[in-house]
Amino acid sequence: MSTTSDTALGPPLGPGPDAGHDLRGGGPKQRLPLLALLALATAVFVTSLTETLPAGLLPAMSHDLRVSESAAGQTVTIYAIGTALTAIPLTAATAGWRRKRLLLAAMGGFALANTVTAVSSHYRLTMAARFVAGVAAGLAWALLAGYARRMAPAHLQGKAIAIAMAGIPLALSLGVPAGTFLGKVTDWRVAFLAMTALTVVLLLWIVATVPDHPGQGRGERPRMLRALRVQGVAPVLFVTFVFVLAHTILYAYIAPYLDDLGLGDSADLVLLVFGVASLASIWVVGARIHHRLRVLTIASTLLVTVGAALLAVLSDHAALVYVAAVLWGLDWGGVPTLLQTAAADAGGKAADAAQAMLVTLWNGAMAGGGVLGGLLLDGLGSDSFPWAVLLLLAPVLAVVLAARRHGFPSSRPTG
Repeated sequence: MSTTSDTALGPPLGPGPDAGHDLRGGGPKQRLPLLALLALATAVFVTSLTETLPAGLLPAMSHDLRVSESAAGQTVTIYAIGTALTAIPLTAATAGWRRKRLLLAAMGGFALANTVTAVSSHYRLTMAARFVAGVAAGLAWALLAGYARRMAPAHLQGKAIAIAMAGIPLALSLGVPAGTFLGKVTDWRVAFLAMTALTVVLLLWIVATVPDHPGQGRGERPRMLRALRVQGVAPVLFVTFVFVLAHTILYAYIAPYLDDLGLGDSADLVLLVFGVASLASIWVVGARIHHRLRVLTIASTLLVTVGAALLAVLSDHAALVYVAAVLWGLDWGGVPTLLQTAAADAGGKAADAAQAMLVTLWNGAMAGGGVLGGLLLDGLGSDSFPWAVLLLLAPVLAVVLAARRHGFPSSRPTG
């Protein structure tokens, strides 16, 4: 995931010269451009599902590629590495590109990578295709949330980002199970070809409905590391990395964790409960983020903390596992929107640099969570996962509470 605002579109805190008017005329724009935002949500869906789809198809993929399941599992890791390594340099290199051209290029990269993955019979070629998909994700995540902000007037920007980010829980709760089912009843390659078909439709959708905007002029482009000196950016990036690390430790190994609880056959139901709660979280965050970003971030941290505590001490009660899944979903669904908005607000004129670093840290945390979770599983067992989550969330909560002036302020700038 992975997740961001793109001030290459214009100043992040203001709506820009055209954001407060209807794109077809000169009157005030009071409504969100739903067709365009839903196109962005579909792009987020494609990005998220492309990353996680192999998780449900590993046995068949490993058989056809003639490698072990653990080796096939690295198709997820190489995707995250591709994003983490390239998000910052590619964001800088493409800062002057027109935004629609860049979005189409990123989605075209997904169509190419998923097609090659579907037809490849060679492990190295498959890994190369997955790396290309990760590179495309780096471009997309540094662009999508900013595009959503640009399409909306200032008072609706948070809601616009929430609509675009709805693709994440949809991919996790519905896309992965659907792709896994499709792979079982047909062939795992069909699932990836279906992703290509969806992306082709999306490319046409973007051409038809998504407005274009210019990139930044050469003199306007901030240096990446300069963003770290902007007050508020470092706390947001720290919270992003540690929060995603904690989440990934448990999410990446949810199947063996539930197996050890005797709930292995209910993994799909637990994830569905998580996904539905995530969608509810996105709705709440979208409705309240403009005035309640700090409160919502604190609430999200506390919700996942309570959920992890339930799993740590009361996981022998099946009903409480579902309660924990609800709390976890209510936390996680809105987190991408909250962190992307916080980074954009904190970064100001350097927001595109801050968002590129957020993308890098997000994906680095996902890769790190997979590694750390594997070490915990082998060394201490799956019952160590919730305790690890609790340990990591303590500094997250402390930093959010401390960053009351910059990073996670009580009130957002109105621009």
